Amino acid sequence: MMPLSNKIIQVLFLFYVGLMQGQTVFGVWKTIDDRTGKPKAIINIYEKNGLLFGEVVKIVEEGKGNAICEKCEGDLKGLPVTGMTIIKNGKKDDEVWKGNYLFDPQQAMTFRFKIWLNPDNSDELKVRGYLAFLYRTQTWLRHKSKN
Repeated sequence: MMPLSNKIIQVLFLFYVGLMQGQTVFGVWKTIDDRTGKPKAIINIYEKNGLLFGEVVKIVEEGKGNAICEKCEGDLKGLPVTGMTIIKNGKKDDEVWKGNYLFDPQQAMTFRFKIWLNPDNSDELKVRGYLAFLYRTQTWLRHKSKN
């Protein structure tokens, strides 16, 4: 039988791990259109080889569930948006992830980006896309699994 002190340490460790997972940009996020306020998609933000990537898991915008990248050119033309990698090769700079590939399949445009957690609410992800000196920022919400 395990001593009580070991059990307490294990419980504290699991609590700490749970807290840390809630305070990271990595995970599943629901995109919210900054113009309409309505949810558009579920995006999985993940790390691969120390870089940040984002993939469309599901389209939740009404009537767009089977969206195809019609405006896209090249290899992306005609592909389903679900499963598409829309964020590539983000690099961490302090508490912000930056990169040159944030793809909007609806507009078929690629933007530079910055991504960071809202310092006041770790369930909000700030996603800013840049085109030249202009930018737009969206707030994505941590997706709570219904499983």
